[in-house]
Amino acid sequence: MASDEMSPVPGQGSLSDRELQIVELVASGLTNQEISEKLEISKRTVDNHISNILTKTATGNRVALFRWALQSGKVCIDEVNCCLLPEVKAESQEA
Repeated sequence: MASDEMSPVPGQGSLSDRELQIVELVASGLTNQEISEKLEISKRTVDNHISNILTKTATGNRVALFRWALQSGKVCIDEVNCCLLPEVKAESQEA
């Protein structure tokens, strides 16, 4: 396993870059098999990552993990937990 996959990301608790990537893929609705195909790693490796993530985040399942990811800002889903700012029209300045 590459060293960049194991290093914790500052401000992200103890999740590695790879674990955060997997959290995003879980949040997007992919199965472990689909994640393994997308990342070109074995399903068993994905299973291990998911198990470690659930332990580190103290979540018991994928739904609880998704909720944790939303609440902690690890994933952003438009119109759910991201602030979408309205477009501001430029007003003409009268002198």
